[in-house]
Amino acid sequence: MSNRDRALAAAVELLGTEGLRGLTHARVDDRADLPKGSTSNYFRSRAALLDGVVDWMVRKEVPQVETTLKPASPEDLVDELCRLYEFMTGPNAVTVTARMVLWVEAATNPQVRQALLRGRATMASMLVPALAGLGARDPLAASDTLGACVQGLFLQQLGRGEAIDPRPLVEIIVRGALAGTASGT
Repeated sequence: MSNRDRALAAAVELLGTEGLRGLTHARVDDRADLPKGSTSNYFRSRAALLDGVVDWMVRKEVPQVETTLKPASPEDLVDELCRLYEFMTGPNAVTVTARMVLWVEAATNPQVRQALLRGRATMASMLVPALAGLGARDPLAASDTLGACVQGLFLQQLGRGEAIDPRPLVEIIVRGALAGTASGT
């Protein structure tokens, strides 16, 4: 892993375990075991670091999401989305927590908002074709609805510290998106 990627991984870990106030260039250097000043050489400002963090998270998650979104049926899609949720709230929980921290920051920081929206568009670019392939009437709206629902579930699960079964909500959204189609009837 390059020093730049080590810095980004450490930044995600700090965001996901200590929140935004725990993120400084010096603390990233320390967490990544990099020479002092390394992170600021790669990311001259806090804004640049946050932008890099979002892009790094998306790059790391795309392979997992891509393998999930090749369903043969609505049931396959629900099963795969639930498995993805388990991955995100299990082995990937620190990254998801970091993303939730950044979504709160996005409420007052347009640059972070734009970076997160780019990441969300990347994920939607994989989900929309899967929904369209199953015959969704409005795959973009269904993708947006699934994204909003899952983000809410992440906040609830991570904030309360208790497991949430995403299946009932995911099934409702997928069924609704496919209502009146051959695969959703």
